[in-house]
Amino acid sequence: MSASVARAVRRAAFAEQELRLVSALVVILGLGLFMALPFVLSIGSVVFLPLVTAIVLTIILSPLADRIAGWGVPNALASILALMVFFAVLLAALALVLQPAIDLFDKVPQLIAQVGNRFSELRDEFAWISQINEQLARLTGNTGGREVVLATPSFLEQVAFATPSVVIEVLLTFLMTYFMIEARTRLRRHLLFERADFGSSIKAARVIREVQDRVAAYIFTVSWVNAGVGLIAGLGAWALGLDAPIMWGGLAMLLNFLPYVGPLLMVGLLALFGIGTSDTILLGLVPAAAYLALHTVESNIVTPSILGARFTMNPVMILIALSYFTWIWGVAGALLSVPILLTVTAFIEHTGRPNLIGFMFGEPLFPERLLDAEADAKEGESVIPAASR
Repeated sequence: MSASVARAVRRAAFAEQELRLVSALVVILGLGLFMALPFVLSIGSVVFLPLVTAIVLTIILSPLADRIAGWGVPNALASILALMVFFAVLLAALALVLQPAIDLFDKVPQLIAQVGNRFSELRDEFAWISQINEQLARLTGNTGGREVVLATPSFLEQVAFATPSVVIEVLLTFLMTYFMIEARTRLRRHLLFERADFGSSIKAARVIREVQDRVAAYIFTVSWVNAGVGLIAGLGAWALGLDAPIMWGGLAMLLNFLPYVGPLLMVGLLALFGIGTSDTILLGLVPAAAYLALHTVESNIVTPSILGARFTMNPVMILIALSYFTWIWGVAGALLSVPILLTVTAFIEHTGRPNLIGFMFGEPLFPERLLDAEADAKEGESVIPAASR
């Protein structure tokens, strides 16, 4: 009896060492992939950006396509209609911003001159600081150097060069999105009925359904909240006398999809245009202060109460994902960062959350999986002696 117990202890110790070695290899490979992935994705952005965008759009639009198909519409037509609804909403949102922005573009030089005058007045009040800087520069012998201006392509030239690749990527994105949405029913059928292990099929289908429902519900709810923010911001811009209040409302709605960075950018734009169109700097900061108060209420009271704990994410992880994908794909990566983070989080919750900090101090990488395995092993050991008796 003691010999069998000793052999069982040795097997358990060997299995634990083997599991830790495999876990260490998984961590090393994961870190290597995390560090190498930005370079691969950025170099191959023409391929990977449309693919990732299509996957995210498929996750978001599949529930809408399912609902349309539930009305008796064929699957192919339901997929096209879901994509057309998204395209129409996107065009309407861009029209709210772009058309008034084009009309306001002619006033930009005047606004810049007005902002310069306001800060010139403010600089005159603190002229003594400039005199101290000049005296320090003379004492240290630091004189102004020669300014070198590099010739860069104009904005129109940059747009002309970028337009063909952007059009190709947009077409690829929508084509892949359509085919992925249209193939969703075949994928579910393949997962459920064309696999040997029915339990794993059910689990895979459940994971896909959970990811789809979670990301789609988040985007749908946040879209309604951001639409409300845009409506209030537009009414506030109209009440404060800003030009093109519809543009400010649409811009507030779109920028609110970017956590933390979008609202800060909106505050900066409102401060710039407010100072440029008001008589004093203090009055010019009123629109920015009003939007900041609106965003504070929305982000700390309204959105958490609507979304609840199910969609709560770590702000540090949001900022890491935002900076990570913005570095790789720019503005498109910033817009995709939160849906990608939601998708990865939903997958991790089903496959097991890794205990990276505990693993560094000797704990298992997936403690809940190890406990499940130990429970299964104990159950098997209890069944075998009973059967031998």
